[in-house]
Amino acid sequence: MHLTFLGTGAGAPSLQRNVTAIALTLSKRGDTWLFDCGEATQHQFMRSALKPSKLEKIFITHLHGDHIFGLPGLLTSRSMAGLLEPMTIYGPKGIKQFVETALSLSGSYTGFPLEIVEIEAGEVLDDGAFRVIAYPMNHVVECYGYRIEQHDKPGFLDAPRLKAEGVPRGPWYQDLKEGKRIRLEDGREINGAAYLGPATRGKVVAIFGDTGPTEVALELAADADVMVHETTLEAAMAEKANGRGHSTTIQAAEVAKLAGAKRMIATHFSSRYLSSDRERLLAECQSVFAATELARDFAVFEI
Repeated sequence: MHLTFLGTGAGAPSLQRNVTAIALTLSKRGDTWLFDCGEATQHQFMRSALKPSKLEKIFITHLHGDHIFGLPGLLTSRSMAGLLEPMTIYGPKGIKQFVETALSLSGSYTGFPLEIVEIEAGEVLDDGAFRVIAYPMNHVVECYGYRIEQHDKPGFLDAPRLKAEGVPRGPWYQDLKEGKRIRLEDGREINGAAYLGPATRGKVVAIFGDTGPTEVALELAADADVMVHETTLEAAMAEKANGRGHSTTIQAAEVAKLAGAKRMIATHFSSRYLSSDRERLLAECQSVFAATELARDFAVFEI
């Protein structure tokens, strides 16, 4: 699994960075989920190693333009490319109207199955491999953060032990790998769970939407392997940041520390900050939470 930052800017694109879009690649096959889709996200896709054909789902945190204006272009270009794989968009109430109106008024359409799900706080989906939960953020419009939980992976099946105990190989091995009970032709009942090694803990990724300080943040990021949090402004500008539903470097780092996250990746930087400001912003974060990194456009982080 890895995260690719296609845009790390807040509000409007700049010469330093594009607006928000984060791709989470789930497997070696390249299956990808996109979190937010700011203007020109499809251009960023083309400049990255990501493949539009592998894009399965898009999760929108809120309906501000710097998080959704790239959606119509991405969808229609994907259709014009002849890609037929279905896609689902999740987002707050109004996302369906936005997408359908943009497509309708522009005479556009999608040649692939498109489902739009308007969400509320709580579980968004569970596909058997991953569970996604939406948490309400502290912003000036309805906004969500997403917690992506990978299900634990069952331990390896002890095939040599099964062989030693006279359990023949067969299609029932798959059931045993899943910890199920089977009954052999000789009448013996075998409990697969007794032949499995320790389970491997699934990864947890917390991706915040725009937000000022909120107690919900600690639940969203609890024990996360990676926490992605906005740091729109520096610590000295806390009043301005919070008044607009945003966080500072220090405030984001405090969330990571208190939630017990293993790593924090800071993003969503105001256009006032240039590349020369990165070290200063990073230092502010690391003064509270040492395991902090700053995202930049096209940066890739392994999870």
